[in-house]
Amino acid sequence: MTKRTEISEIGEFGLIDRLKSGLVKRQESSVYGIGDDAAVIDAGDYYSLITSDMLLEGVHFDLSYTPLKHLGYKSVAVNVSDITAMNGIPRQITVNVGLSNRFSVEAVEELYEGIKVACEHYRVDLVGGDTTASHAGLIISVTALGTVEKDKVTYRSGARDKDIVCVTGDLGAAYMGLNILAREKSAWQGNPGMQPQLETHSYMVGRQLRPEARLDIVFDLAEAGVVPTAMIDVSDGLASELFHLCKQSNLGVAIFEDKVPMDAQMFETAVEFKLDPITAVLNGGEDYELLFTISQDD
Repeated sequence: MTKRTEISEIGEFGLIDRLKSGLVKRQESSVYGIGDDAAVIDAGDYYSLITSDMLLEGVHFDLSYTPLKHLGYKSVAVNVSDITAMNGIPRQITVNVGLSNRFSVEAVEELYEGIKVACEHYRVDLVGGDTTASHAGLIISVTALGTVEKDKVTYRSGARDKDIVCVTGDLGAAYMGLNILAREKSAWQGNPGMQPQLETHSYMVGRQLRPEARLDIVFDLAEAGVVPTAMIDVSDGLASELFHLCKQSNLGVAIFEDKVPMDAQMFETAVEFKLDPITAVLNGGEDYELLFTISQDD
């Protein structure tokens, strides 16, 4: 009898490792495939970058507190973030959506209004996609294409001994924003007449509902003449991303709690929720800051 292995036994990344084993590279232009934030394709004078991400209703978002316009913006931002994690510049996107019959034309237009705002902000073109019916709510899949100079591309695997670990902003706020929204939803279900109390938590809620990809940092690094030795975006929490950098660079890492950037409001809210703030930082995710390593000279 064939042994049945539950996905929970090996986890998402264990599953990816299993699926990519045995894959053969047949095209000379395929420089790097599965295992980083984006695939790298040789386009002659530069590398082309390709990444794809899927958002499922009930798994990645809850429409009871997620505005469709914000969701459209976020679906683009999380893909742009993967391009920036390769030290690249996003150029085009395609968008696929699965729609159940509870969505009106106006609702879909609201979703795409957010997508268009993100395209304008990140200066990318929406060049295609697909729409189809869905029996399971709303499904969004975005593919982003970008470019990077060949001597500037940054993988997860390039960190060197005694490099410095850097992050581009505070961490943990998106996770606490999710906790706040879940609490307000629970309160609303108990009393549908109540108004959500979000004003004092606007920063954290914003970090959850409308995150920003740190494309500005790619330009800042170029202006400073610095190419990170390794880089990844913080989508799954600091601990997970550090693990990826360490595993692929074959190194260990030491971080110091007093050096980890935390917003004061996030810290206070975590305590209010009886959570250790560093736990929100290490395991929360969806901050979409860039985590990278640089030489001590840089």
